[in-house]
Amino acid sequence: MKRFFSPLPLGQNNGLGMIRIIVGGFLIYHGSEMFDTPVMNEYFKWDMFKDSPMARISVYGGKIAELLSGILLLLGLFTRFACIILICTLGYIAFFVGHGKIWYEDQYPFLFVVIGFIFIFTGPGSFSIDNAMFKNKIE
Repeated sequence: MKRFFSPLPLGQNNGLGMIRIIVGGFLIYHGSEMFDTPVMNEYFKWDMFKDSPMARISVYGGKIAELLSGILLLLGLFTRFACIILICTLGYIAFFVGHGKIWYEDQYPFLFVVIGFIFIFTGPGSFSIDNAMFKNKIE
C-alpha cells in the first residue's frame, strides 16, 4: 500500500505498452470506417466538407492516417512517427473540423493528441517492435 501512494512508477513500461496497444486499437477501429461507404457518405455531408472539392481526399486521407497510426501504435513500430501522424490528424480534427472547442465538444480528438505527445516523450513502453529493433543500437 505504501508503494501505491508513493510517487514512484508502478509498472511504467508495461502500463505504457498496454495503453499504446489500446489506443492503437481505437485508431484502427476509427480508421477502418473508410471501408464503410454509408458512414463515409455521412462525413461528406458535414458543413466543412459539404461544398469542398477536396472533401473525399480530406476525409479518406484522415481515415487512412488514423488506420496507419493505429496499426503502427498497436505493433509499437516507429512509435514516435506514428504519434506525429496521430497528432497532426487528430489535431486537425480537434481544431479545424471541430473548431477548437477542446474543453467541451472536441475533447476526444484532443485527448488522442495528448496521448500522442505522451508517447513521443516516453517511447512505446513494453511489448513493442521498436524495443526489439533498437534495443542495442541506441546509446
